[in-house]
Amino acid sequence: MKRRLDKILGGFLVLLMALMVLAVLWQVFSRYALNSPSSFTEEVARYLLIWIGILGAAYAAGQQAHLSIDILHDRLNAKNRMRLRMGINILIILFCVLVLIIGGGNLVYVNYLLGQYSAALNIPLGFVYAVVPLSGFLVVVYKVNELRNPKHYLV
Repeated sequence: MKRRLDKILGGFLVLLMALMVLAVLWQVFSRYALNSPSSFTEEVARYLLIWIGILGAAYAAGQQAHLSIDILHDRLNAKNRMRLRMGINILIILFCVLVLIIGGGNLVYVNYLLGQYSAALNIPLGFVYAVVPLSGFLVVVYKVNELRNPKHYLV
């Protein structure tokens, strides 16, 4: 399941990055070559950057490539190292559920209730913020998978 999720999420991130590059290139071309800057590409690039950053963090968590300080990790024996990694993953899951999924879900809901729309694209801002609970859910899936497969702790 992890490989399939990695492939889907990685491909989606590549697609978002390609779209952002195209939007920025069009913005530069329309501003300097056509002397008529595009009105929507700046907002598209901004929202794509938000989605790439937050989904990229979920992808990095799934690859165990997130920032960590391993002073304690290196001084422990294998059994205690496994316990430490399990404890850290449980804390990450709790954070993602409480802050990203519940808090992010509330953010999306409030923006939906207020009816806020983006200026240039005229899309609901709740759609832009929906990446927060989505990313939290993906991190939880990755970390639960890691907890279920103890071979990941031997790294």
